Amino acid sequence: MINKILIANRGEIAARVIRTCKKMNILTVAIYSEADQKAPYVAMADESYLIGPPRVNESYLNAEKIISVAKEAKVDAIHPGYGFLSESDQFAAACEAEGLIFIGPSGEVIRQMGSKIAARKAMEEAGVPVVPGTDGAVASAEEAVKAALNIGYPIMLKASSGGGGIGMQVVHSDEDLTKAFESNSKRALTFFGDGSMFMEKKLDDARHIEIQLLADNDGNAVHLFERECSIQRRNQKVIEEAPSTFISDNTRKAMGEAAVNAAKALGYTSAGTIEFLVDKDEKFYFLEMNTRIQVEHPVTEEITGLDIVEAQIQVANGEKLKVEQDEISINGHAIEVRIYAEDPVTFFPSPGHITTFDIPVGESIRNETAVTSDYDVTPFYDPMIGKLIVKGANRDEAISSLNDALLQYKIEGIKTNLPMLLKVINTDAFKKGNTTTGFVQEHYLPLINTK
Repeated sequence: MINKILIANRGEIAARVIRTCKKMNILTVAIYSEADQKAPYVAMADESYLIGPPRVNESYLNAEKIISVAKEAKVDAIHPGYGFLSESDQFAAACEAEGLIFIGPSGEVIRQMGSKIAARKAMEEAGVPVVPGTDGAVASAEEAVKAALNIGYPIMLKASSGGGGIGMQVVHSDEDLTKAFESNSKRALTFFGDGSMFMEKKLDDARHIEIQLLADNDGNAVHLFERECSIQRRNQKVIEEAPSTFISDNTRKAMGEAAVNAAKALGYTSAGTIEFLVDKDEKFYFLEMNTRIQVEHPVTEEITGLDIVEAQIQVANGEKLKVEQDEISINGHAIEVRIYAEDPVTFFPSPGHITTFDIPVGESIRNETAVTSDYDVTPFYDPMIGKLIVKGANRDEAISSLNDALLQYKIEGIKTNLPMLLKVINTDAFKKGNTTTGFVQEHYLPLINTK
């Protein structure tokens, strides 16, 4: 029985998990680095422990220290949030070895899905379409150039492990590929301890659409429909919405069924997301699986009325899913924008002291924040400092509410991407739902480069 949970994370997701735990009358334990002592989530928890210095390898990636704190605090379970150790099969296994419940899928499933190469093979076996590409890792730049003859340019060069766009690059020629291969392989080795690379055909005018899943330990699995996540910069999402403006009901049904079938074939449990690329003809292809809760999960919660964190905890507690597929429906339209401490032109991080942090409030507005006024944003972590989620009866209403909310958002002392977000949502392309993965390059950058 889960009565006390340690959140092995920081920032807005730690605060998000704590809120649901309070609703469920579950005690919470927060961990924090020396850089996060004044972070809002630390005070929200029932208990909090200093985990180490600011650098992640000495704090939020220090699995041994985290487990030591969990045992000292006498918790029953650990919620990993997203990022950091959330997709570490070794951490999941270590929790289990110490008698701690890991709120997520099994370490074996995490390991399999953590390798994009192994994940491709598993999805093919489950009957899920995959993007044309190499069957396994490519050993050298020379081998990559040979493989490119069969795939055809443009090609997406990818690191097998990790995420967040690290080790990923679009190449358009043998020369590009040769230059990119070694540098991306080294970067992947540095960040993930695995320099393995593979290649996929880059689909032109593609949509990045993902399916949210929930699955329990009794073989039950459901999907919570899709999220449109095509607006990205540096291969990282900036705006997400649900449902998608692009796919038909038939495609929605087919993608949902494919995702559920894959989850069952894997023996998947907890919350998870299968990401797809969808071409202009609505043909969909497996991209990757995230074996954790997603940054953008609130838009799904807003249109379904379900608490995904609560479902994660219930499944980890050995309970069956509380809903069946025919009980889940789409209600309205939700959009999420990520608020980054970054230059809206260069996209470079902008750490510093926040002097003013005023967020919009309203019935249709949801805020997930990691900072406050009089707060220092450090260079040690991802520059996302909050998320703004709005809901409307339809997409037009949601866009209107989002525009009003962004105009009310006030952050001073650092640069943020608020100007970018306002420009993007007011383009004709966004309003019409023409949101492909090339949106920022095609519609936003021309706006700021024509002066």
